[in-house]
Amino acid sequence: MKSILIKPLITEKNTSLSENLNKYVFEVAKDSNKIEIARAVEKRFKVRVLGVTTSVAKGKAKSQFTKKGRFEGFRSDKKKAFVTLHKEDKIDFFGTEA
Repeated sequence: MKSILIKPLITEKNTSLSENLNKYVFEVAKDSNKIEIARAVEKRFKVRVLGVTTSVAKGKAKSQFTKKGRFEGFRSDKKKAFVTLHKEDKIDFFGTEA
C-alpha cells in the first residue's frame, strides 16, 4: 500500500488558513487523486472532509559551483493538497489541545 500523505505543510499562511477557513495543507504523493487524499485524511485524523483541491509545484532549477565546474539539476516536483474539513472538526499537529 502506498503512502498518500507525505507530511503536513506548516507555514504562517497555512496556519492562518487552518484557523480562519478550516483548511489544512499536506504534501501528497504525485500520483494520488482527490478521493484517495480525502480517504487518507479521514482515516488518519478521524475527521470529516468536505473538499480537496490540489496543485503541483514544479521543481526549481538549481546549480552548484565546484572545483570541477558547474553542476546543474532540478529539485523534484511536489504536489500539495488543500483539505477543507467540516466546521466542527480540527486537526491538532502540535498536541496542544487537551
